[in-house]
Amino acid sequence: MAGKAVMHAVQYDSYGGGVAGLKHVEVPVPTANKDEVLLKVEAASINPIDWKLQKGILRPFLPRKFPFIPASDVAGEIIGLGSEVKNFKVGDKVVAVLSGGGLAEFAVAKESLTVARPQEVSAAEGAGIPCAGLSAHQALTQSLGVKLDGSGQQKNILITAASGAVGLYAVQLAKLGNTHVTATCGARNIELVRSLGADEVLDYKTPDGAALKSPSGRKYDAVINCVTGIPWSTFEPNLGTTGKVIDLNPSPSVLLTFAWKKLTFSKKQLVPFSVSPKGENLDFLVKLVKEGKLKTVIDSKHSLSKAEDAWAKSISGSATGKIIVEP
Repeated sequence: MAGKAVMHAVQYDSYGGGVAGLKHVEVPVPTANKDEVLLKVEAASINPIDWKLQKGILRPFLPRKFPFIPASDVAGEIIGLGSEVKNFKVGDKVVAVLSGGGLAEFAVAKESLTVARPQEVSAAEGAGIPCAGLSAHQALTQSLGVKLDGSGQQKNILITAASGAVGLYAVQLAKLGNTHVTATCGARNIELVRSLGADEVLDYKTPDGAALKSPSGRKYDAVINCVTGIPWSTFEPNLGTTGKVIDLNPSPSVLLTFAWKKLTFSKKQLVPFSVSPKGENLDFLVKLVKEGKLKTVIDSKHSLSKAEDAWAKSISGSATGKIIVEP
């Protein structure tokens, strides 16, 4: 089947172009390598990194070649197996992290980055998890040492842009640990963020919100910063003695500040972060969704034939939660 059949996909042929650069094409269904599974895609989610790659943020390293089918977060059903795949069978429902290829009817995924999706987790809920959920999970557990079983000393944590995809997962995961969470978001999303567990929520457009001041006067042990443009001078007075800012969108100025803080042996640190997808972390998050301990908040759903609308919504920066594309 894989060598002859064609599928509908959305791709771009060069850097730049934005929404207008996306093209609907018929291309061959991919073939699974020995350590891969072939999926019938049921849902994919758009992340900011998808359109940033199109803009050329990692040029010339990624995309590796053109034309390129974007999107890395998918849920689907396995319809084919590589010769060395051991843990799955045809018909299994899964969530997977790809290296591109998600905006298509079919895609291939490494077995090591594919996890089972229980029937309690919808395709859209599953597809929303990988990039955003893993970023929140690794920032909290690896960068900040938060234990999600609730043990350990309490930490005061600030989460900026808490109504975005990463922020919404970060609030929920942080509250599984022994944390007091202060969050910032737009006024229209304050109740949503509070309902997911945040102890204090600031409207980022108010003076206190812009200054990141905790309403209860707390100093933050850590900040998970999900936005760009907040200077170190705004974070610094709100941090405890050894406070850390984990920056999920590190810019050149962030990297300079990180280097300067290291050189001067400052106790307060700005730490650039990048996610490293791991199957065991993804499996943990999918199980939390199954158990009702974690929710995927879905902003909107779009058909593959209208993938441009999903792309534009992500670029606008106005989404509350995950943007899903369904073939």
